[in-house]
Amino acid sequence: MNKTNISATMAGQVALGGKLSVNRLGFGAMRLTGEGVWGPPKERKAALAVLRRAVELDVNFIDTADSYGPSVSEELIAEALFPYPSGLVVATKGGWNRPGPNQWTHDASPSHLRKALEGSLKRLRLDRIDLYQLHMPDPVISFEASVETLAELRSEGKIREIGLSNVTQEHIERARKIVPIVSLRLMNKDFTLILSAAAKEHVSMPATQAAFYVNSEELADDDEKDFSAVLRRMEEVAGFEAAPSHR
Repeated sequence: MNKTNISATMAGQVALGGKLSVNRLGFGAMRLTGEGVWGPPKERKAALAVLRRAVELDVNFIDTADSYGPSVSEELIAEALFPYPSGLVVATKGGWNRPGPNQWTHDASPSHLRKALEGSLKRLRLDRIDLYQLHMPDPVISFEASVETLAELRSEGKIREIGLSNVTQEHIERARKIVPIVSLRLMNKDFTLILSAAAKEHVSMPATQAAFYVNSEELADDDEKDFSAVLRRMEEVAGFEAAPSHR
C-alpha cells in the first residue's frame, strides 16, 4: 500500500452511544510518557509530533488516562492539539493510580473519581469529557458506587458518555442497570465473550481499546503481527471489517 494513502478512515467508523462517530482505529496515548508510564517522555518534541501526526492520518479518537504519567499524557495531548480539531474525541479514565514507575494502585471511590475528573478537565482544557471511563473496578469500593458517581457527573454535564475498562461481563451487566455504557476496554480472558455480547448490544469498542490487553499475553511475542492480529480477531468475533495494520 502506498504510504501516502494511509488513513484511519480505512478502519471504518463506530458511533459511541449512537452519537459520537469516530474512526474505529484510534490512538492509545499511554506510551507517550516516560519509562514505566512514569514522568515526561525523554523526547517531548517527538511525543507531540506523534500526536499531531496521528490526527493528520485521520485519527479522531484518542484514549488516555489521568494515571498515565501521571497527568503527563493528558497534558501532552492538550499541548499538541488544543484547540482540538472538529470531531476529535479525547477519551480519558479515572480510578486507577500510578504512584511510581510500573506501579498501579486502586482508588475508584466517589471522592477520588470526582477529583480525578476535575483534574482531567483542567489538563485537557475541556468543559466536558466526551467519553470518561472507569479505569479499573476497585476491590474495596462498591462497583455500583463508582458507576453511580460517573452517572452523577454525567447528569451534571461534565461527562457526555461513560465507558468501562478492565471489566468482566458481570461488571458490564451491573453497570448498565445504572447508566448507559457506550464503550469497553477488556480483560484478556473475557475478550471473545464480551466482544460478542457487546456487538449484539451495540456497545462500541474502537480498535485502540482492544489492543493492549489482548496483546499483552496472547500476542506480545511477535511485535510484527500483534495489532493486525487483534484487528482480525475483532473481525471474527464482531463481524466488522478492520483496516490493515499500520504501526
